[in-house]
Amino acid sequence: MDNEVSMTPPAPSRSRALATEAVHAGRDDLASLGLHAPPLDLSTTYPSYDSRGEAERIDAFATTGARPDGPPVYARLDNPTTARFETALAQLEGTDSAVAFASGMAALTAVLLARASMGLRHVVAVRPLYGCSDHLLGAGLLGTEVTWTDPAGIADAIRPDTGLVMVETPANPTLAEVDIRAVAHSCGSVPLLVDNTFATPVLQRPAEHGARIVLHSATKYLGGHGDVMGGVVACDEEFAARLRQVRFATGGVLHPLAGYLLLRGLSTLPVRVRAASASAAELSRRLTADPRISRVHYPALGGAMVSFEVHGDPHHVIAGVRLITPAVSLGSVDSLIQHPASISHRIVDEGDRQASGVGDRLLRMSVGLEDVEDLWADLCQALSDGPVRPVDRVRPAGRELPSEPSELSAPTESPEPVLSERQQRREQPEPSSAGR
Repeated sequence: MDNEVSMTPPAPSRSRALATEAVHAGRDDLASLGLHAPPLDLSTTYPSYDSRGEAERIDAFATTGARPDGPPVYARLDNPTTARFETALAQLEGTDSAVAFASGMAALTAVLLARASMGLRHVVAVRPLYGCSDHLLGAGLLGTEVTWTDPAGIADAIRPDTGLVMVETPANPTLAEVDIRAVAHSCGSVPLLVDNTFATPVLQRPAEHGARIVLHSATKYLGGHGDVMGGVVACDEEFAARLRQVRFATGGVLHPLAGYLLLRGLSTLPVRVRAASASAAELSRRLTADPRISRVHYPALGGAMVSFEVHGDPHHVIAGVRLITPAVSLGSVDSLIQHPASISHRIVDEGDRQASGVGDRLLRMSVGLEDVEDLWADLCQALSDGPVRPVDRVRPAGRELPSEPSELSAPTESPEPVLSERQQRREQPEPSSAGR
């Protein structure tokens, strides 16, 4: 049975393509076990007749944070099913290890606690971030102190007690992008954490560009079907060991059934992300040309998220969709739309929210796997009763956000929309340099 073998499935002997890795990572030992599908281990505890040996293994974990050798001990310490998901995600992100948690916020909490335990309570962060991440840092709930800056100011913001630099790229919900390699260089010896929830390892692998910690709300694209909640941190083994100790002490463990569903979700991740990204790129083009839309935000990296600002009442659009689901979260096979100022970023101070580009007329759409013509028809009918004004412009990725348009006056600028060559060709990129 699964608890009679190593908790860590063997790694492949050579490099494999991402699509292949997504299907086989974390499953390499199944044939030797006489299995085709990964087993699900729901045990909370495991029998052992060697109490002295158990004591030694528990002491070793308390000292090193490494996964115990031999059969499992207790589900809060480790679980064979969740270990498979962790192994697979680490292989997809190109890191030594990964540690899974009950949610994305539990994962970020563990990272902050792990750094704070070393006396490093200061965090440098770039807005926008997911609203609850913003709140967790800014409210000081874990005893942390945050300095908000733009990417160019990171080096100057770092202090002797800085334990972490955090960015989200593409960002939630504006889809603004940062140069990961340049930011990592600015961090010096301070670890850079990149929230990679929107891009997934299909579009970018931050560790390849200098990030030392990669965060995912696994609830989103990794699960992919809107039916599982989890979080995961990909990192080197040294930091993973400390995260396991924090997880054991705080209890923010991923349930084995969630681990099972997340591992299954990884197998279709590349197919889902690329298909949804093709539709999102097409919708961004159509929205850019629509006179009812003032701005469209779509990253140069691509992806399945589109944000856009309407001339009229965004709440009218939310109430008017019929095929698209008005709901928080993202990354599911079905399309979702939400008003960030009311939902995901409501908890952020209004001035900070507006300054980071999250305006009152911004809508964020997670594009799913429906036919793009059906999605466009639904958006059109939801927008149909709104005012029509001259098209403003698409926000080129990585540029400073323009100011929020006045409610009483139409925009005066209307240059040609700027879309990347990749978007124009509708090609899906190879990997390059969030309710949410």
